[in-house]
Amino acid sequence: MITLKTSGLPRLPIYVLFVVEGLVLFSSPYVGWSLKSGGVVEDPYSVLPGVALFVPLVLLGLTSMGLYHFHQRAWFHEVFGRLVAGLFFGSLTFVLLGLAIPSLQVGLDVGAIALLYSLTLLLMIRFLFRKIIDKNVFRRKTLVYGTGQNAAVISDLRRRADRRGFEIVGNVPALGDTIEGQHAHVLDEERTLLEIARETQADEIVVAMDDRRGKLPEWELLDCKLRGIDVIDLITFLERETGKIRVDLVDSGWLIFSPGFRISWSRRVLKRLSDLLIGTLILLLTWPLFVIIALAIKLEDGLRAPVMYRQRRSGLRGKLFSVFKFRSMQVDAEKAGERKWANVDDERTTRVGRVIRRFRFDELPQLINVLRGQMSLVGPRPERPEFVDKLAETIPFYVERHSVKPGVTGWAQVRYSYAASEEDATEKLQYDLYYVKNHSLLLDLAIILQTVEVILWSKGAR
Repeated sequence: MITLKTSGLPRLPIYVLFVVEGLVLFSSPYVGWSLKSGGVVEDPYSVLPGVALFVPLVLLGLTSMGLYHFHQRAWFHEVFGRLVAGLFFGSLTFVLLGLAIPSLQVGLDVGAIALLYSLTLLLMIRFLFRKIIDKNVFRRKTLVYGTGQNAAVISDLRRRADRRGFEIVGNVPALGDTIEGQHAHVLDEERTLLEIARETQADEIVVAMDDRRGKLPEWELLDCKLRGIDVIDLITFLERETGKIRVDLVDSGWLIFSPGFRISWSRRVLKRLSDLLIGTLILLLTWPLFVIIALAIKLEDGLRAPVMYRQRRSGLRGKLFSVFKFRSMQVDAEKAGERKWANVDDERTTRVGRVIRRFRFDELPQLINVLRGQMSLVGPRPERPEFVDKLAETIPFYVERHSVKPGVTGWAQVRYSYAASEEDATEKLQYDLYYVKNHSLLLDLAIILQTVEVILWSKGAR
């Protein structure tokens, strides 16, 4: 079988897919004009500005539908729906811009041909992509050093989508390790690691031994690294493949010496500027929703019923602030003073509340908190101080999530479902720590785009 070494590019299939589909979109307007004019485009350069705008707009639309998520597990009919939605939103934006800039306008017939051509080819490409990505063509060949409990964590990643980035070529027993769990292939430990890595054509070695103290084969691992084989620890491997930091495996030493967790002044300035610009834009675009939601709440609960409510939340470095939200629950939801986790099918939710929570419209007033500087557009979900104090006592590194501003949306919100228990809070913390470690302007933009997918396809937090 032909394999491609993807050292340094663990998401190479997505990059290739992005480029190929971009080329299809680039060619689609020319196909439309060519078919309309009988096979000839008199001045292809004259339409270049429009094409150059059309392509990124549609690619943004496809990205917002989650179509460039490496671990996407959608069925093919759902992929079809996402392609149609992405093409629609991208094309609609292009048409609206064309109303303001007449030179960008295209005929209805040309546009229809271009969209039909794009949809047909993109469906064909997606069908082939789904066939190829789950094979071993683009996967990194991973040799696991260890057979104990830590190594079993990798074997427990059983979903096909979770294993798209790597293929385990074997496990080498480490000194002191027992064999835990089911491993694909336990290899002979009598040979050196370099010999085993060469025989298996490994791209990387993941050190997953249960106890390193005095047992780590440093010189053998160094020899492998000097011969071009990557050597990484288990936590870093899981971070790369799952997009979260396992709090049951990590220790303070790893957090201290691991790259990331850096907040420079330029990052603060850029994040604040993007919060102000994008937050203001969203407010300008969604103010009619504020009016509609307020009227709906009044119609259901009466003219005296409050439309919004404030609730104390923990913000940056634990500083308390009042978060604004549209009221989605009964007025006396906590009249007894008992603090309860909200859940997906909470009986306290009103009929209007179920709708606005479904589309995340109840979160829109938090844009006020963003403009005030109490929150950011992207960050960990702001939690109630009563829950924070309790969770910090039982979950390791929980307070570290407060080293950045809380967000209206965030990495945990788009990657995990609704948190309604301490176990859910632990799982979401692992995504929050990943964001705190790796946050950047590019990741923020990716999360904002993925939030569209969460809203339209009923995924993530509610």
